[in-house]
Amino acid sequence: MDGRKTAGPDTRVRIGAGVVIRDQRGWILLEKRRDCALWGLPGGRIEPGESVREAALREVKEETGLTVGVARLIGVYSEPLGRIVTFPDNGDVVHLVDVVLEATSVSGTPLCSDESEDVQFFDPSALPEKIVPPARMPLADFIRDAAGSVE
Repeated sequence: MDGRKTAGPDTRVRIGAGVVIRDQRGWILLEKRRDCALWGLPGGRIEPGESVREAALREVKEETGLTVGVARLIGVYSEPLGRIVTFPDNGDVVHLVDVVLEATSVSGTPLCSDESEDVQFFDPSALPEKIVPPARMPLADFIRDAAGSVE
């Protein structure tokens, strides 16, 4: 998944829910995506008839096996830099608009899904270098406790 600055005539807009999940230590759960081998936040597309909260809970369960409790809004992210992406599996160019929530793990053990190569918690001061562009700003905002961002 690569990040671009400009959209073309075939670029679609997709709204999704991303989730920053903390464990009892305050570490952050990331998943290594199978489609690009980069780390990112659990989350995905909001389906018709679904609230942001419902989408976040569903996507986390599907992608990690965890049940989580939503704590607060981190921000809404739409700034084109790093959010206009080309998906390597089908070549679609999409402008991602994400509503990112903070959540805490309630139950379950993190597991890989069909969409991930790995799922693990990281110390916020030692995140991996290879993070998908759309997750960079939400993670930075979370780490500096800048909830309520609109980018």
